[in-house]
Amino acid sequence: MLCKIDNYLRILYRFSGYIAAFFLILVATFILIGIASRIFNFYIRGLAEYSGYCMAASSFLALAYTFSENGHIRITLFLEKTKEKTRRALELWSLFVASLFSGFLFYYFVKMLLISIQFGERSEGADEIYIWIPQLSVAIGSTIFFICIVHNFILLILKKNST
Repeated sequence: MLCKIDNYLRILYRFSGYIAAFFLILVATFILIGIASRIFNFYIRGLAEYSGYCMAASSFLALAYTFSENGHIRITLFLEKTKEKTRRALELWSLFVASLFSGFLFYYFVKMLLISIQFGERSEGADEIYIWIPQLSVAIGSTIFFICIVHNFILLILKKNST
């Protein structure tokens, strides 16, 4: 059962990474359209805002994928020099602290999303779209990141000590 959950979560992280890559492609597309619009003298409203929204979506949706692929900066140089029991304790402590911080991140981004929906808040840019639309990807990304950190924390707890 735990193996199935682990596989499904890894698929979720990979899918989140693919969606992040898609948003990164959209950023490049919007920038290229913006450059072309200046060359050919036409204007598209909200292009800079959409590029920023896509960048935020890409950044937050990529967090879990990057963490699951060991792409985040870690203190492996320091951990390699410690003994196995000390390393395990430091890794547990690090993942516990990361779980707390990512939990706060998740909580407040979801809270911000719900408040934006409740008040019907609109962006200040030329596009004036409902701000919850770009905030949705940030909330989803932070939620998946929190799940990923807790998932890795639980895996480390369940892992047998090899010494």
